[in-house]
Amino acid sequence: MQPLLRNIRKTIRHPERISTWFFHLTRRLSTSQMLMVLAVVVGVLAGLGTYVFEMLLAAIKFCLVNWFPVDRAHFLYFIYPGVGIVLATLFVRYIVRDNISEGVTRVLYAMSRKGSRIASHNCWTSVVGGATTIGFGGSVGPEAPIVLTGAAIGSNVARLTRLNYKHSTLLLCCGAGAALAAIFKAPITGVMFVFEILMLDLTAGSIVPLLIASITATTMAFLLRGFDPILPVTLKPADAFQPIQVPMFILLGCLCGVMAYYFTTVNSKVGLLFQRFDRQYKKWIAGALVLGVLIFIFPPLYGEGYEGFSSLMNGNAQELFDNSLFYAFRDIDWVVILFILATMFFKVVAMASTNAAGGVGGTFAPSLFVGAFLGAVTALIFNLIFGWHLSLVSFTLVGMAGVMAGVMNAPLTSIFLIAELSNGYGLFIPLMITACISFALNYWLDPDSIYTKHLRERGELLTTDKDESVCVFLKLDELMETDFMRVKPHFTLGDVVHMIATAHRNIFPVIDNFNRLIGIVQLDDLREDMFKPEKYGTPISQYMIPPPDTILEHESIRSILPKFEDKHTWMLPVVDKQGHYSGFISKSRILNAYREQLVKISQ
Repeated sequence: MQPLLRNIRKTIRHPERISTWFFHLTRRLSTSQMLMVLAVVVGVLAGLGTYVFEMLLAAIKFCLVNWFPVDRAHFLYFIYPGVGIVLATLFVRYIVRDNISEGVTRVLYAMSRKGSRIASHNCWTSVVGGATTIGFGGSVGPEAPIVLTGAAIGSNVARLTRLNYKHSTLLLCCGAGAALAAIFKAPITGVMFVFEILMLDLTAGSIVPLLIASITATTMAFLLRGFDPILPVTLKPADAFQPIQVPMFILLGCLCGVMAYYFTTVNSKVGLLFQRFDRQYKKWIAGALVLGVLIFIFPPLYGEGYEGFSSLMNGNAQELFDNSLFYAFRDIDWVVILFILATMFFKVVAMASTNAAGGVGGTFAPSLFVGAFLGAVTALIFNLIFGWHLSLVSFTLVGMAGVMAGVMNAPLTSIFLIAELSNGYGLFIPLMITACISFALNYWLDPDSIYTKHLRERGELLTTDKDESVCVFLKLDELMETDFMRVKPHFTLGDVVHMIATAHRNIFPVIDNFNRLIGIVQLDDLREDMFKPEKYGTPISQYMIPPPDTILEHESIRSILPKFEDKHTWMLPVVDKQGHYSGFISKSRILNAYREQLVKISQ
């Protein structure tokens, strides 16, 4: 026993031994079988990580707000959110010293720019930062920190077992999908999330480990938290879909698409507004004021908001008025409608302010929140005006899927999530109608999801398009060649002829005294005169030509290739926005790098 314990301690102190020990145990397994074993390990760890997150979040909320009387507002709603943002920001700045916000976007960035490697601290720092932000009232969702935690677990398991990029990416996605499956106890949703949002290739070799990881994590969630769903709702016969309701669900799909566009637009604009503050304390003050006022007036905005749309799904809209200034008016129908509408629109502002001020959280739960409130208010308005009896539960669930499908460009994920949460597929037809219409409308307004917009603008987004994905891995500064001999505008032909004796290139950039590119000189244009000494005094400017085109620094490879085709050239200069010369890019070098990278990510 003692020798075994000593070996375990040595292994912990020296992580490189883990890979040796692992390969020894799995030496008789095929690669596919080994990945299945690792998928189980990742699923177990992701399930445990999700459980720790939820317990920490529940403990913080229990200590802070569970003792509030429901029949009146409490002034601490005004104070808590600012405290949470400050604590989360200090934790990130002085302990983590890394960016852990926007969890899903960071996962996508790691896949495209970091070889699917995520720092090991993300296995726990997102849990602490997210739970602190949300527990103190930050109006964001826990899913993004949990997804980043799961992805970090998968990435680091892959690192310890020394897997290549392809298999590391698969385990990273297994961790992300497993974490999401665990929090909702919805394994199919976890798999759909990976294929739609993380855009992993759908193959037989990828789907089996993903299913294993998601099912394992969901099983861990059942064992640790019981079999009750995160959003307890059961459809009654009165909530069943009826064909006559199709026009209403089509209308709801259109409303969800517009609301999804409002969601992403306001989130972006609020983020830009906070970026204008040059000091972090100014962001704290602005975020604390905005959140404090909104949550004090509309208490359902506190935290992720699960309690709010759980009340709507169970047909108890009056519970939204708990701890509210409007508690006495909770039985007046038009007041309920106005309150739900205001809460829905301000949820986006509260969410964006939380993240922009320094909080740690995501947009997954807020999109469900907004969708639930939109679906509920649609049913309430129809019932109030026309005297109908539309199901509040059905419209709330379908609205959740609609807005989520538009915000994330993920209709399948939203459809299966709501189907799994409602313990059946009784609403499958309205879910498909609303989610698809919302997705199509929002895609027409803005083809990027809330996670991918900035990554695509910077050329850092991996997609299911192989050509585009390979180009993402190619970096301009690594492909640029700088060993070209520079020519000054006052040089003569004789000066350049003497340079040619030691030059290895047949192109010479002409640079002024401020390092700005004026033009280029090609060896082919000099051949006729370079052996005529009587012409050595000719100014080189007479042989200079403008470059066919220029490439800007940090330009994406995807946008560079058409320039070579349009100008029928194999070499183009690289300059900055002020025209300062940096080097040249060769089309042949890009194609060689493309082939090498394609082989690398396919292995």
